[in-house]
Amino acid sequence: METAKSRFFSDMGVMLGRSMRHIFRSMDTIITVCVIPIAMLLLFVYVFGGSIQTGTDNYVNYLLPGILLIAIASGISYTAYRLFLDKQRGIIERFHTMPIARSAVLWGHVLTSLVSNAISLVVILLAALIMGFRSSAGVLPWLAVVGILLLYTLALTWVAAIAGLTGKSVEGASAFSYPLIFLPFISSAFVPTDSMPKVVRAFADNQPVTSIVEAIRALLSGQPVGSDIWIAMAWCLGITLAAYTFAMRAYKRTTT
Repeated sequence: METAKSRFFSDMGVMLGRSMRHIFRSMDTIITVCVIPIAMLLLFVYVFGGSIQTGTDNYVNYLLPGILLIAIASGISYTAYRLFLDKQRGIIERFHTMPIARSAVLWGHVLTSLVSNAISLVVILLAALIMGFRSSAGVLPWLAVVGILLLYTLALTWVAAIAGLTGKSVEGASAFSYPLIFLPFISSAFVPTDSMPKVVRAFADNQPVTSIVEAIRALLSGQPVGSDIWIAMAWCLGITLAAYTFAMRAYKRTTT
């Protein structure tokens, strides 16, 4: 007889397969997530890059971490959208009448977000390589970058789950991602914070995107990371824990 744990993982695998089939049948979601960040790369590197002083010769190297975070913030809006549709159409309730682990439905959407966003990030990274991005980082720093990006995606995905489960309309469920998309603009993602007014700089220096961007940038350039990596991980883990707690409460309300 299967244990509850093994049933959970097998059920979660089924839910992941279901969501991924939706993704591959509608590849426009991944394409849409890639197009805007790549367009921003082209715009900032080839139009604005010459007038932005960052202290580096290769602006695409400076810019890429922030672009990756924008892509993640854009991609997780589809998680909220798909969750809202499942709730609105009664699909979640239908699954709960079947002998499957209840939380497997939600985790299927979360894992789908990790996989689909990873595909989008690879496409954007390939575009950056064509545009001149180069990294002197070894295997371990690259693994650290991947880990930070996965943690950031997981954190925002749980935020998206809250929006999808509590939204009153498709627009409301998806619109929450707009502030997250624009958050990198008020950080060190595009320009050093030293050039910002004091109030803006205070916010930029103490919001999660700046520490995450700085940690990724240092890892990719082979520079000492300092405390940024620990601050970045603390932000990601803190957001994940808080968002997971609220998302599970919202999910339980949909099943009662």
